[in-house]
Amino acid sequence: MTAADARRPTRAPRSIMRRRSVEDSLAVVDDPERQLRRTLGAWDLAVMGVAVAVGAGIFSVGATAAADHAGPAVIVSFVVAAFVCALAIMCYAEFASTMPVAGSAYTYSYTTMGEFVAWIIGWDLILEMLLASAVIAKFWGVYLSDAFALFGFDVPATVAVGGADVAWGPVLVVAVFTALLAVGTRLSSRVNSVFTLLKVGITVFVIVAGFFYVKAENWTPFVPPSQPAPEGTSALHQPLTGFLLGFDPSMYGVMGILSGAALVFFAFIGFDVVATTAEETKEPQRAVPRGILGGLALVTVLYILVTVVVTGMVSYTELAASDSPSLTTAFVLVGADWAGRVISVGILVGLTSVLMVLLLGLTRVVFAMSRDGLLPRGMSRTSPRFGTPLWLQVGTGVVVALIAGLSEVELLEEMINIGTLSAFVLVSFGVPLLRRSRPDLARGFRVPFSPVLPIVSGVACIWLMLNLTTLTWLRFLAWVVVGSAVYFGYSYRHSLLGRGAMTTASAPAPAPEPDGP
Repeated sequence: MTAADARRPTRAPRSIMRRRSVEDSLAVVDDPERQLRRTLGAWDLAVMGVAVAVGAGIFSVGATAAADHAGPAVIVSFVVAAFVCALAIMCYAEFASTMPVAGSAYTYSYTTMGEFVAWIIGWDLILEMLLASAVIAKFWGVYLSDAFALFGFDVPATVAVGGADVAWGPVLVVAVFTALLAVGTRLSSRVNSVFTLLKVGITVFVIVAGFFYVKAENWTPFVPPSQPAPEGTSALHQPLTGFLLGFDPSMYGVMGILSGAALVFFAFIGFDVVATTAEETKEPQRAVPRGILGGLALVTVLYILVTVVVTGMVSYTELAASDSPSLTTAFVLVGADWAGRVISVGILVGLTSVLMVLLLGLTRVVFAMSRDGLLPRGMSRTSPRFGTPLWLQVGTGVVVALIAGLSEVELLEEMINIGTLSAFVLVSFGVPLLRRSRPDLARGFRVPFSPVLPIVSGVACIWLMLNLTTLTWLRFLAWVVVGSAVYFGYSYRHSLLGRGAMTTASAPAPAPEPDGP
């Protein structure tokens, strides 16, 4: 198909698998009422990637995975997760450099796999970023209270509002950064850079200090033998693969390394958020690949070093005996209680920048879906003064603050992983599809050894998904069912593509048909 064919005005087919042309995807950025300003460079994107990936998890997720899943072999779990993430991120880099438009996996899937698939993945991205924002805000409030206590201040974590106990910390931090994002992406990026440099510095300090307490015998056995999970562990809380194969719940061994990789993958979420800012990036064909791949490299090094330190300082069995194993636990067990204060400050600074990037990504996905008519179009209007979707940013901030301030959203943490992985799967498989259908497109970055590496990436992400708990899968399927109902009840009929307001990749054009499913 030629570029001229793709731009031919047509009435889109009624099929839910109707695809949008690349040219239309690029043309939507010219709508003056829904236009984002290009203010970001490669450095901004790299900082954004580090900002969203280095948070509280760097001080806790490795210790938790070592204690409950893999022992010292959690280092291998991180390498596996980083490798899978790198494959997927290369696929994102190719798409973002080819189609520098907001929406990330949603936009890419709309062009390669059709509207319904795009809707579902957009719906999943909303789930991922909404829950991630609320979970991070909730943890920020918890760690703020812990920091106050460590420094001798007694400050209540909640306040009574209309008969309800509201966690004021999450509401405060969401309000501040919602306001920053509303008045300009460039301003928020500068603030984000300061917080990111601070938390990287604190992380490096903790790593260096921890190495003085490392003992080689704590890495033995490197791969602990498999053993039954603690008594009372539900089958719904074991990996889906083990549940389907009828295995009893277990921990450690090879399966422990794989389930640990699925858990620590949480440490790498957020790079898809960076891709959705491509529409706000100057020279996106060069800046996006450099920014997200550079950020991933730094994050991987930091996580592996922290994991080496935490498993070398104390035995994984000592971590397992703790109620909430973390890097702080390791320092306390070796008598270095001072580290708790440093780490608490590092966590607060780290979570601040994570939240900012997630709030940005959530708004941009909703913005892209709204601009295409799959959500109410009024939500995608941008402010002439600030060049941001101001009211949408404020609205999403209010929703996140309410969830974080009033609910125990942290119980749904694994839902974030499955939402991210499902997006990674579709983006990975989408690369060879777009290569085949549109080999003529200019690509600022190309995944090497395509289609082999993109397919390997997609299969690896599916494997990690299958190692998430059965309960997570049940919750995820429920969310997909709700999303399908919304699509057929609203989005199908209001889609700009379906209403003939866009061109379509299908040719020749069918005769005009009345709207409606």
